[in-house]
Amino acid sequence: MADTTFDERARGSNSGSGARRAPTRLLACCLALLAGCATDQRAGPAPGLSPTDARALVARLLPSGTPDREGWVTDIHAAFASMDIAPTAQNICAVVAITEQESSFRADPPVAGLPAIARREIDKQAERAGVPLLLVHTALELSSPDGRSYGKRIDAAKTEQELSVIFEDFIGMVPLGKTFLSGRNPVRTGGPMQVSIAYAEAHAAARPYPYPVAGTIRHEVFTRRGGMYFGIAHLLDYAASYDQPLYRYADFNAGHYASRNAAFQNAVSLASGIPLDLDGDLVRLDHDADAPGSTELATRVLAKRLDLGAAAIRRDLERGATAEFERSTLYERVFALADRLEGRPLPRAMVPRIVLKSPKITRKLTTEWFAARVDERARRCLARHTPARG
Repeated sequence: MADTTFDERARGSNSGSGARRAPTRLLACCLALLAGCATDQRAGPAPGLSPTDARALVARLLPSGTPDREGWVTDIHAAFASMDIAPTAQNICAVVAITEQESSFRADPPVAGLPAIARREIDKQAERAGVPLLLVHTALELSSPDGRSYGKRIDAAKTEQELSVIFEDFIGMVPLGKTFLSGRNPVRTGGPMQVSIAYAEAHAAARPYPYPVAGTIRHEVFTRRGGMYFGIAHLLDYAASYDQPLYRYADFNAGHYASRNAAFQNAVSLASGIPLDLDGDLVRLDHDADAPGSTELATRVLAKRLDLGAAAIRRDLERGATAEFERSTLYERVFALADRLEGRPLPRAMVPRIVLKSPKITRKLTTEWFAARVDERARRCLARHTPARG
């Protein structure tokens, strides 16, 4: 996304204004964490599966050659147990597949070309803040707490954790750093599942984090235990009624309920005749969030047939980051109308159509590509649980 340097989860624009900020969606999702439990993947431990058996199942489903296998088993099982997520083969394989896709089971994976990516982001943030680049580049030549200049440390950085620490030092020690980077550390994701740090911080604020925190939640994300805990939370610790895990994989990339919301947008588009980007964003998340976006405007066209006013439509659309949206009057009436017009039940989940944008990406990738790759990995993992006979 445009303002998330080290995050491959890009958001399509509901308003036609380009990529938007995932943290807004993530924070809203986290506020709904305690609203209820899904019947499919947020259920308690599978009947009859003891902690010892659950650990053994995790160990069996990890890829062959996984380094420090017991360490990964411990951290994955602890996350499942602390959040009361069922340690089923499907859930475990979902976690394994995301971790393989994002880091190949490395707690702090290296990023190719990271110094150049970091310097471009610094220049971008400085320009947005109106700070002359000459001043910024001069400040980077100042000595940092470890004796090297900030610039030299950036040029030597290989992982997001290293870079995050450098930015923390720069923001904390250099007055100019506070001017344009304070509260906006450009490293927004981390850990073996590449989870959003904003999401991790919001989740930890909503429910107790099960480990002692020596530094900050940001620091915990870069550890194996913290990265897996918050990654598993983002993947499985929210109520959803999907009939296929594919949609959770898409949500992991695009934001909670993006797959459900994309299906809602499809229903609105068919009923109204107005083409919409099926990106899963129901209201604008940019600086002009109070203005109606394209989904809201298209839904207003149906207002008379839905017997809902503009205020009621907006109120229900704003629930799009929660499980309750699909029980809203707007959701129920839109699908009832669209199903009737189409003469068939429309899908209640669709993989969002989003092009991924990140300095780390060098070719055209989409949320559909991400979800399909993860789904393929998960199927291979499940094959290890139920090997072919004969």
